Amino acid sequence: MASARKKAADAMAAIDVVIEVTDARLPEASSNPMIGELRRFRNRPCLKLLNKADLADPAATQAWMDFYNRQPGVKAVAISAKNPSDAARVPALCRQLAPHRDDGTKPLRMMIMGIPNVGKSTLMNALLKRKVAKVGDEPAVTKHQQTLDLGPGMTLTDTPGMMWPKIDYDSDGYMLAASHAIGRNAVIDEEVATFLGGILLERYPALIAARYRIDPAQLDGPALLEAVGRRRGCLVKGGGLDLEKAALILLQDYRDGVLGRISLETPESRARMIAVADAARAEASAGDQASPDDGEE
Repeated sequence: MASARKKAADAMAAIDVVIEVTDARLPEASSNPMIGELRRFRNRPCLKLLNKADLADPAATQAWMDFYNRQPGVKAVAISAKNPSDAARVPALCRQLAPHRDDGTKPLRMMIMGIPNVGKSTLMNALLKRKVAKVGDEPAVTKHQQTLDLGPGMTLTDTPGMMWPKIDYDSDGYMLAASHAIGRNAVIDEEVATFLGGILLERYPALIAARYRIDPAQLDGPALLEAVGRRRGCLVKGGGLDLEKAALILLQDYRDGVLGRISLETPESRARMIAVADAARAEASAGDQASPDDGEE
């Protein structure tokens, strides 16, 4: 991470616009805080792309675009990098953020950044109209930084997906794992699916009912996992439920978009989550600092 940060910082000194690719279903959870820190230090404008917008809840995506477009130096746009017409809009949007590069004397220098598996390589290939970056539904596909010409007067630097060392909020980790930005070797699928199930039951119960033909009323995350396992015949020897297999079914259905257009966070839900988590931390910290024999002689 330290090496990747240094390389990114060095490259950013020589670019005009940062293109940050996030997952439209969890735009803030999928945004590496380091990217914002680096670009603000260098005073670089940001084109924030909410990618995979075709999988996200349109109302939530609009709320996020309104949220980001109120921030200085940021332009937020929802796209699907797999759609050539969406990708084709990116250079013109970058030019709007760097009008000093519109005189034809120096190239517009753009840099793509983002965490693993948000679609940077797909976007890179679409912009260049040829395969220059490996694409896959696994984190950390891009391994090396590279700079390429993007037509007359434009260059594009692609960077490896960079996670940050410590995820501050547990729910962010679960959202990232559900969306496959964190590899399976770092998580327990049943826990991730249980977390995802809780969100789906709260915000999208009709989609759950339609997909699995179950009544979501009175279910919680663990019960949903069991219900999916029963409906899909996820059994182990002896007739018990194979909850790991049920978890993978639920996770893959979400990742592939077959459940419907789903967002895991909104600006409002994120503010609530942070407030609750921070309050719990403050309470725990106060408890740790209190002496067990306070008030006693």
